[in-house]
Amino acid sequence: MSQARSQRSEEAPWVERDAAVVWHGFTQMAAYVGNAPIVVERAEGRELIDVDGNRYFDAISSLWVTTLGHRVPELDQAIIDQLALVAHATLLGNGSRPVIEFSEALAAVVPVEDGHVLFGSDGAVAIEQALKVAFQYWVNVGQPERSRFMALGDAYHGDTVGSLSLGDGGFGTTVFDPLRFPVLRTPGYADPDWADKAIAALQAHAHELAAFVIEPLVQGASGILVGRPEDLARVGMACRDLGVLLVCDEVATGFGRTGRLFASEWVGPDFRPDIVCLGKGISGGYLPLSAAVVTRPVYEGFYGADLGEATFYHGHSYGGNALACAVALRHLRLLEERDVLAHVRSVADHLGARLEAQVVGRPGVGEVRRMGLMCGVELAPPAGATRWGRRVCAGAVRRGVLLRPLGDVVVLMPPLTSTADELDRVVDVLCTALDDVVAEDGV
Repeated sequence: MSQARSQRSEEAPWVERDAAVVWHGFTQMAAYVGNAPIVVERAEGRELIDVDGNRYFDAISSLWVTTLGHRVPELDQAIIDQLALVAHATLLGNGSRPVIEFSEALAAVVPVEDGHVLFGSDGAVAIEQALKVAFQYWVNVGQPERSRFMALGDAYHGDTVGSLSLGDGGFGTTVFDPLRFPVLRTPGYADPDWADKAIAALQAHAHELAAFVIEPLVQGASGILVGRPEDLARVGMACRDLGVLLVCDEVATGFGRTGRLFASEWVGPDFRPDIVCLGKGISGGYLPLSAAVVTRPVYEGFYGADLGEATFYHGHSYGGNALACAVALRHLRLLEERDVLAHVRSVADHLGARLEAQVVGRPGVGEVRRMGLMCGVELAPPAGATRWGRRVCAGAVRRGVLLRPLGDVVVLMPPLTSTADELDRVVDVLCTALDDVVAEDGV
């Protein structure tokens, strides 16, 4: 690059420099600059600060990953301490101390019996691992006919090809339909009889199913659709009775979002998935990390001769990164030390009360759904109105609260350490932004 080109680039506005070289996921780049994105430079606590010094309360936890806030001293120090030792060492055929220590701590709390941990970098990767483990497990134990997967309507499990196949479309995925493999699909949590229909499908197809993959209690990306613990308990028991592996996708619901460390815990101590997939909040939002935690019977299904066909030939260059595992371990311990889950349950009740008082029944609002600090406000735009979710969230951003919609569902996913006053501010800003859009369209 010439010196003149470099100088012009450095003097250009940040958003223009961004658009010139960066391709943002889930973003129409032709409209990117016009949507007035913020460009983050730093953060403090639960606020992001842009290049112009403007502050924004991070009400989406930086896409649901930040748990305790930004620049947490203990988490910063965990990375610094690990940097003094080693940043990364491969797990392919060798071990790593921070990986072992984190795996021990994770296996002690995740709702999987005698769990063994496969590491990756993102939630979709954990889902891909679970799919391959479930598929090969049945091959290894001599039942290759059990090769199909079952998933719910409205499901979202990621955007890699396998996870996309489990998902129920949306997000512009129809273009990839030729790549997706078919799954057995039953209704999601929007159907009050979803559990009965899922159990009937399990009974009819158990002989050919490798696994049933489900988001426990909250279907997040579909707009925070919420199920009942007692229904999930019945489905889990059916999987166990019929010998179908149960995979719980806790990528979004894990690490405190619902008020328990894992959403599966709301079902009860007897609810034990065969595989639990984790991501997002696993490292407190610090470094990319994911995990598929597999129960011992499935894990032992891969025992065999060295270099033999029973081996799980799957791994990633940065799987089990030492820095990520070190900060994830400190994060897991910090959740307990600070009694964060009790705080989540308290402020979640406060948020629920404020939403009930100020948002439910408000003009332009169709429905409010919530579990813990996972909230979805479904808007009800009039015929012909467009981009309500985008416009309401843009209004909130202008007032210093960072929100991002899922279509016309405004998602509130604040950090777990948020205060009642901060949540009051989020609700007040949401109401003002919504009222503006309602007035603009003459509702």
